[in-house]
Amino acid sequence: MNMRNYTFVTEFILLGISNSEGLENMLFVLFLVFYVSALLGNLLIFLTILASPNLHTPMYFFLGNLAVFDIFFPSVNSPKMMDCLTWQSCTISYQGCASQIFFYHTLGCTECFLYTVMAYDRFVAICYPMRYTIIMNYKVCTLFTVGTWLGGFVHGSILTFLIFKLPYCGPNEVDSFFCDIPVVLSLACADTSLAQTVSFTNVGIVALTCFLLVLTSYTRIVISILKIRSSEGRRRAFSTCSAHFTSILLFYGPVIVVYLRPASSPWLDSVVQVFNNVVTPSLNPLIYSLRNKEVKLALRKVLSQAMQPLGYKE
Repeated sequence: MNMRNYTFVTEFILLGISNSEGLENMLFVLFLVFYVSALLGNLLIFLTILASPNLHTPMYFFLGNLAVFDIFFPSVNSPKMMDCLTWQSCTISYQGCASQIFFYHTLGCTECFLYTVMAYDRFVAICYPMRYTIIMNYKVCTLFTVGTWLGGFVHGSILTFLIFKLPYCGPNEVDSFFCDIPVVLSLACADTSLAQTVSFTNVGIVALTCFLLVLTSYTRIVISILKIRSSEGRRRAFSTCSAHFTSILLFYGPVIVVYLRPASSPWLDSVVQVFNNVVTPSLNPLIYSLRNKEVKLALRKVLSQAMQPLGYKE
C-alpha cells in the first residue's frame, strides 16, 4: 500500500471506560482513593522492609521489589485516566501512547517473572529449609532481581517496536482509557497479522511459562506441607504462602481474560483492566500485611517510631 497520500496521526483520542457516562466524578474519586492507597501502602511496605533488619531475608527482598513495582505500575495509566475523567475529553500524543504500551508491558512482564521467583523462593524455603540460606544467597537474589527487570524491559521493547513500526493514518480513537496492544493495533492502516501473532505468542508464552513454573513450585510446596506432622507446622507453612498465592490469582486472572481470549469485549476488558491497573496494586499491601505476622509487627514498630517525635507513645 502506498502511504504517501495518507496523513499520519500525531495523537490518539482515548474514549475512556465503556458505559461510564454520568459517572465520571464518582469514578474519579474512587480511582484517586485506590491510586493514593496503592502509592502510600506500597511505600510503607518498602520503607518497613528497609528499616527492619529482621526482614532482610530473600522473601522480603522480593516483597520489597513487588512494592516498588506496585508503585510504578498504577502510575503508568492512572494519572492519565483520572485526567480524562476530569475533562471528559482526552487526547494522548503518539509518543505518550507508545510510552504507555512500553511501560505497561515492561512492568507487567516484570511482575510475571517476579511472582515466579517468589514462588521458587517459597519452594526452597519449605522443601529445603536447611539449605535455604545457601541456595537463596545474596548473589542469587540479586541475579534473580536483575533478570526479572531486564526480562521485562526486553519484552516491552519488542512489543512496542512491533506495534509502532506500523503506520497509523486514521482513525485515531482508542476504545479504552489507555493505550494497549489490542485497541491500538486495530487502528493501524497496514497488515497487523505479524504484530498480532508475535504479541499474542509473546504474552502467551511468558504468562504460560511463568504460570507452569509457579504451579510446579506450589504443587511441590503442598506435597511437602502435607508431610509435616504437626498441625501448627502445617498452618504456619500455609500462612507464609497464602498471601503470595492470593496475589498470583489477582495477577493471572486479568491476563487470561484480556490477552488470551480469542474474542474481545470492550466493556469486560475495561472492567478487568481497571481492576488490574488500580485495584490490585492497592490490595497487595493489605494482603501481605494482614496475612503476615512479621510484617505486621515490623509495621507497628516503624509507625510507633515515626509517631514518637510527634508526642505519641505506644
